[in-house]
Amino acid sequence: MLEILKAILFGIVEGITEWLPISSTGHMILLDEIVKLDVSEEFYSMFQVVIQLGAILAVVLIFWNKIWPFGKKDNKAPLSQSGIGAWIKTDIFVLWFHILVSCVPAAIVGVLWDDLFEELFYNPTCVALALIVFGVAFIVVETMHTGKNSKINSVADITYTTAFLIGMFQLIAAIFPGTSRSGATIVGALIIGVARTVAAEYTFYLAIPVMLGASLLKIAKFGLSFTAMEAVILLVGMVVAFVVSMFVIKFLMDYIKKHDFKVFGWYRIVLGIIVLICGFVGLI
Repeated sequence: MLEILKAILFGIVEGITEWLPISSTGHMILLDEIVKLDVSEEFYSMFQVVIQLGAILAVVLIFWNKIWPFGKKDNKAPLSQSGIGAWIKTDIFVLWFHILVSCVPAAIVGVLWDDLFEELFYNPTCVALALIVFGVAFIVVETMHTGKNSKINSVADITYTTAFLIGMFQLIAAIFPGTSRSGATIVGALIIGVARTVAAEYTFYLAIPVMLGASLLKIAKFGLSFTAMEAVILLVGMVVAFVVSMFVIKFLMDYIKKHDFKVFGWYRIVLGIIVLICGFVGLI
């Protein structure tokens, strides 16, 4: 029962931090320093990634009508006016092509050097530094962004070049835990002129193949030899992450219509400093 309660806690943290630009991986690493799951290192390494599948499902359900490329209803750009083509939404297919372009840099680096980066950078000190650096970046970018008109004001306006540049920013998060995948892509998108709401929405879509791919890679490395307790822990974490994500995604999309991301920048800086201090005095 204690391990299930811990899994619930991990699911709550994942569901909140996956979508807010404050680094889910960073928070999961820090939580593991405080609340240890009674599992093997190999299982936990897989767990902290695969738990994201619950968060992915929340995105799929919330944005289903915007990401499912088949159906006649609300088909603004059918491949043809009749036949099978009338069921194909070409504008959504284009969106997915853009998303795949954004995924290429992180996918290549993740497949080749995922274990190396985990060994080198998955520790409280690196997480703290990444939290602080990107916290400052949020404040600086948002300050520079204030009063300026965005060049890209809808997801449909994102080009292949823009998609690739956003993917390069996402690469930073793939290497350094604590950066935040959503944080890196949003900061990068703002820098190249993407509107704040569009940047957030696009990073939600981008999470689907990125997190699915990372999860499948971890499962492939770990295998399917779960114990009954490990299976329960993983399932509970995923379900809780899904439920919490449903609320957090809707909150964030409403929040950024009236506010900027500076508050998340300050939160990251304060948390990063606290982690550094705790590490210095030996608390973590």
